[in-house]
Amino acid sequence: MIAQYPPMGWNSWDCYGAAVNETQVMQNADYMAKHLKKYGWEYVVVDIEWFQPTASSHEYEPFSQLTMDAYGRLTPAVNRFPSAAGGKGFGPLADYVHGLGLKFGIHIMRGLPRMAAHRRLPVLNSEFTCADAANPNSICQWNPDMYGLKCDQPAAKAYYDSIFALYASWGVDFVKCDDIAREYPHCAREIELISEACRGCGREIVLSLSPGPAPLEQAEHLKQYANMWRITDDFWDEWRLLRAMFERAEKWCVHAGPGHWPDADMLPVGPLRQDYDGNDRTKFTRAEQRTMMTLWCMMRSPLMIGGEMTKFDTFTLSLLTNEKLLAIEKESFCAHPVWMKEDASAWVAPRRDGTGVYAAVFNLSDDERTVTLPLSDLEMSDTVRAQSIWTDENAEKHGCLSARLSPHDAAAWLIANE
Repeated sequence: MIAQYPPMGWNSWDCYGAAVNETQVMQNADYMAKHLKKYGWEYVVVDIEWFQPTASSHEYEPFSQLTMDAYGRLTPAVNRFPSAAGGKGFGPLADYVHGLGLKFGIHIMRGLPRMAAHRRLPVLNSEFTCADAANPNSICQWNPDMYGLKCDQPAAKAYYDSIFALYASWGVDFVKCDDIAREYPHCAREIELISEACRGCGREIVLSLSPGPAPLEQAEHLKQYANMWRITDDFWDEWRLLRAMFERAEKWCVHAGPGHWPDADMLPVGPLRQDYDGNDRTKFTRAEQRTMMTLWCMMRSPLMIGGEMTKFDTFTLSLLTNEKLLAIEKESFCAHPVWMKEDASAWVAPRRDGTGVYAAVFNLSDDERTVTLPLSDLEMSDTVRAQSIWTDENAEKHGCLSARLSPHDAAAWLIANE
């Protein structure tokens, strides 16, 4: 099964925007292979505009000249990805990542390049041109590189089949398709065509849909056609965004399961926004980062690191290598909130093997406080044992679990019968 567990990896957007280059991707892949692979981290994903030669920041350059092949399929800009020269595309970079025991992914926009439609380039292995497939009335509001497709026309299917055949030939393992997850209802058929092309390309590829918020009422459609989909717009290092994720997680957690995962977006940890001043570290406090990691794991969101890994400090590395916390992603099911209050929240996630449960409490207030979880709320007695996931200490119990938490902090336990 593709994506039996929530995918874990790194994505270049938070730290490099549209401007990441081959050297930076390779350096981060090296770091992941050395420090994170053994903990389950495996995907290295090149985000948006790898086909734009002059990209230099998180900003987009409207109507820039994009690199593509004779069939209107975008190809890596060779000034940024030198190994793509000679028509090799991302094949050599994917080989490098695979050689480290990792998996390789790319970002795409839905549709096809405007330039390909205007030039009436042929669609590979078909009688159609890119102009036949393009819908000039379907344009992304925030990046005008592409036209959406006329999804009731066979040209659209032929084009999507052609690009996924290319990605399969490169050795791509993960595709993040943008400008689509929240674009219901008019993009529903486009999601289906993309999914069909992805599944029919001869290679197992995780299909991720962005940006959010995806409509909750489309959960079953998303589960049928995608492996993960964003439940939020771009998530950054602001407490208000993290606080708001609790409501989203409560609504979406029931839809998490093998092969289909609601995605709370990337983890903005470590150095971010490298095109700004070269070392813009996350604005999240350490407490907020613990809360983020705890919530993401309890709800079983995919985990995609956003920071420049080669500049991680000891704390950031420890945050991402907590084996007991990461185990929640693979060993639990049916996670859900026990209760949600204005200043605190509690979650529970039963273990799949029936040996106990994971539980977590969150201090959502701006003050230090004790958060208490009565064992009766979990329908458990005082005879259980509870080990802290963040400190490894055995918890004292007097009919409840309690944690003295700093503002915006979290505690989590593995609870099992004595």
